[in-house]
Amino acid sequence: MRRLLPLLVVLCGCQSVPVTGRRGLMLVPVSQERALGQQAYAEALAKGPLSKDAAAVARVRRVGERLAAAAGRDDFAWEFNLLVEDQTINAWCLPGGKVAVYTGLLPVAKDDAGLAVVMGHEIAHALARHGAERMSQGLLAQYGGSLLSVVMAQKPAETRALYQRAYGAGVQVGALLPFSRAHESEADRIGLVLMAKAGYDPAQAVEFWKRMAAATGGSGGAGLEKYLRTHPTNADRIAQIEGWLPEARAAYRPAP
Repeated sequence: MRRLLPLLVVLCGCQSVPVTGRRGLMLVPVSQERALGQQAYAEALAKGPLSKDAAAVARVRRVGERLAAAAGRDDFAWEFNLLVEDQTINAWCLPGGKVAVYTGLLPVAKDDAGLAVVMGHEIAHALARHGAERMSQGLLAQYGGSLLSVVMAQKPAETRALYQRAYGAGVQVGALLPFSRAHESEADRIGLVLMAKAGYDPAQAVEFWKRMAAATGGSGGAGLEKYLRTHPTNADRIAQIEGWLPEARAAYRPAP
């Protein structure tokens, strides 16, 4: 079976990640990925509560729409919503462009550019299909390299359960899917270029992460061990972003 794994990877598919060009293993069909993303999104909105602050909601959607236009993914059914949770400094994006921002992020974001840093990062996860890649890794581990088509044909209930666990469908969607540090750094880089294309100064990403460090006591994760295990420290993040700024500035087109 081990000798067949390289062939399995080729047969089942690899995808080139935008901006970085890295090749990622994708055993999960896009249709399944997006269906589960839509399910999780509907559950999150149902739990809410959704913000009734018209100005704040308009701001989130304004930034989101600019990032979506820069992403150039017409196959995404973009949605942007603001959830009321003042203690949560976070946002997320599900497959297909379903984005939610928590009200706790807004004071730290400070302005549209700061908001674009986080939203661009989360959208980057969806563009790179990091969730599908993590699920693919789980499928390989669980099924010993069996072809996904065979797995789905023989064990559909188990496969669906695996998908649901991976995306956190049916649970509080505040910590949807723990990405690796490599995925987090890749999303930072893609998001930086994306916000630049959308007309936001990428140098503001450095200022945002300084504010985030101050807001979270320097941990970058409000002291959460899970966050610390899967995310770069704010200091590392800032250093990486500074290294990527020339690439992002080349893509920067100031908004008129």
